[in-house]
Amino acid sequence: TDEFGPVKAILEGGDSAIQRAEAAVAEASDTTPESEVRYRPPVLNPNKLLCLAGNYQSHVEEGGGYFPGKEKTWPRVFMKPPSTTIIGDGDNIVLPQNAQKIDWECELAVVIGKHARFVEPSEGLGCVAGYTVLIDVSERSLKVPDAREDRDGDNWFDWLNGKWFDSFAPCGPVLALKDEIPDPHALSIKLRVSGDTKQDGNTGQMTYSVGELVSWISELVTLEPGDIIATGTLAGVGATTGDFLKGGDNVEGEIEGIGVLKNPVVSG
Repeated sequence: TDEFGPVKAILEGGDSAIQRAEAAVAEASDTTPESEVRYRPPVLNPNKLLCLAGNYQSHVEEGGGYFPGKEKTWPRVFMKPPSTTIIGDGDNIVLPQNAQKIDWECELAVVIGKHARFVEPSEGLGCVAGYTVLIDVSERSLKVPDAREDRDGDNWFDWLNGKWFDSFAPCGPVLALKDEIPDPHALSIKLRVSGDTKQDGNTGQMTYSVGELVSWISELVTLEPGDIIATGTLAGVGATTGDFLKGGDNVEGEIEGIGVLKNPVVSG
């Protein structure tokens, strides 16, 4: 509404602003059937979209990687440009013209509710406003233009070019507030491509907890209201089987207590 503005503005207003917004919704008399609603991303233009790599042992091992144990490693964080990668429920995932191996990763996404810097792991959950579903889309193997030659090292996965294409971070369909998700580490998580289940597991399988991730990242950068942290994915990605997204596919990411994020795939 005009009174509250976008979700990011509500989060910046703190718990009192969230409570006022909830009260306004509860008292609303003019409603629209959900079937007629088109959801936009839960947070428009967050300042940061931070993503975790290798936060599920099953995903590391399915790709042939070695998992040394939590006590011998640390969270691996990368970023996506939020203003161009984030799309909402029902929006198109657009395959780039040079796409070869477009992959999926369904992830629990944490939405930050307050400024956080140098917080302890035990304080991390207290910095969270809520949770949503995020599909981290990746181009596993970029095609070099015909007139150019590969350089040494070009065959490694490019964390910039492989992750940064427009529409490569579907997010939604809603923001479930933290009091609606008592335990973010006990949620079923699934991903389907055109009705075929590709990923099926539980957020309890993640290596680093939400609190630990918030704490770790807050050591590196100040977290702000509306920032999004995608907590990593489980086994079942296309890179393992060689089955990748193509135009005409429909992707559904589902997390218990949040809902189903649906995005069609189109060729660019």
